[in-house]
Amino acid sequence: MLEEEYQARRTLPANLRPPTPPLPKFEFSIRDATMADMPAVRELYNHYVANTVVTLDEDAMTLKEWRSKFEWVSRLNLPFLLAVSPTDQMIGFAYVSPWKQKAAYRRTVEDSIYLGPAATGKGLGKALMKELLARSKAAGVKEVLAVIVDKGAEGSIRLHESLGFKEVGRLGKVGFKFNRWLGTVLLQKHLK
Repeated sequence: MLEEEYQARRTLPANLRPPTPPLPKFEFSIRDATMADMPAVRELYNHYVANTVVTLDEDAMTLKEWRSKFEWVSRLNLPFLLAVSPTDQMIGFAYVSPWKQKAAYRRTVEDSIYLGPAATGKGLGKALMKELLARSKAAGVKEVLAVIVDKGAEGSIRLHESLGFKEVGRLGKVGFKFNRWLGTVLLQKHLK
């Protein structure tokens, strides 16, 4: 018997093969972040600091820095959201913060979104951003900006564009991380 014939006989016909079990459904919920969530936020963010160019931070952020940022965003009544698994494990977070400190910019914010590596590509980013945009609008925000690195964050650019963000500018070679120059893409969305 030829090897090809042998292999063909070893394979069951499709109608006799056991069914492939379905993949478990990816479940999550979105809730307001609390001060108690900041250690998990710090861990996820610092993963991106150490391993990617998604953030141009080079040094890990401390828990004190995250607590301060959370207090600042909360004091301004801006949304800071968490995506959690059914067991309440944080799998992503998103928030907005003021674009600039000058008073005239008070209705313009910059968004930030970070997902756990195992939670990407499953619709979580879009759901989290939609909720962030809705809550930002309810808080009186009119313009949302996203500043995204031009190489290494293509998924983030696609996510923002899928939600109606438009590219409004680019800055070339403004950051230097992991021994290479990086630029940024500026995207903007008007909240009607």
